[in-house]
Amino acid sequence: MILHDRILPYLDRANLLHVARLNDYWFKLDEPMISAFVERWRPETHTFHMPFGECTVTLQDVAYQFGLPIDGHAVSGCLSDFEQLMEGGKPAWVWFGELFGELPPEDCIDDFTVSFSWFQETVQIYARGYIMMLLSTALFTDKSGARVHLRWLPYVADLDGLGKYSWASATLSWLYRCLCRVANRNVKNLTGPLSLLQSWIFWRFPAFRPRGFDAILWPLAARWGRFLPSSDEKGPRVIATRHRLDRLTGDDVSLNVYNAIFCTSVFIYSVG
Repeated sequence: MILHDRILPYLDRANLLHVARLNDYWFKLDEPMISAFVERWRPETHTFHMPFGECTVTLQDVAYQFGLPIDGHAVSGCLSDFEQLMEGGKPAWVWFGELFGELPPEDCIDDFTVSFSWFQETVQIYARGYIMMLLSTALFTDKSGARVHLRWLPYVADLDGLGKYSWASATLSWLYRCLCRVANRNVKNLTGPLSLLQSWIFWRFPAFRPRGFDAILWPLAARWGRFLPSSDEKGPRVIATRHRLDRLTGDDVSLNVYNAIFCTSVFIYSVG
């Protein structure tokens, strides 16, 4: 969906404007690199086990990489028992019709999801649709593909209240959950906010950082806009990345990277 100027105030009040602006800066995932890192994920500690010790994505990383708020109410229930959050216990599709003015055609509905292509029209309805798509595609991606889940209805119903939630905490929890799922050898497809994971790798592990991306943007994940990974065969690249990880030492990790940035850098804001 196009980010129209008329819905920017709604995104700003929801504290989702920075991550919405990232849509202009999204980069391609380096799947072999991500795969090699994920192999070192341990669900029991929620950390990557490296030769020099353990490390993980933190709330600070989410806040700086995606510009999401840490403080606020917990985003709870929507990822599992979302129907319990429906106003007055009303059926999900009834509330959907009230918020969006109509129901999608049957060929756009699958269980409790709606095709991306359906969301459009009028300012508030468009804002709700955009935010639901943003949450489904940028922060809480799953295996549903190009579909939007109705779990977000309780949140977009109150556009003014969206900014009261800790979206950073929820995003980090979802990343951990997705990494733990793929740690199960029977799960092959990794989902979740993988752009966050890749940006974290680039910032924390300079050896894996692509060249030519020197401008410091806000949020920090915008720095890697237009990044394209190598088109070489994935299998050998995964093996090569494993070997590089095996040789890492504590000196290869940027522990205080944000301190250095905020003390010395002039930001180019992606919201300008």
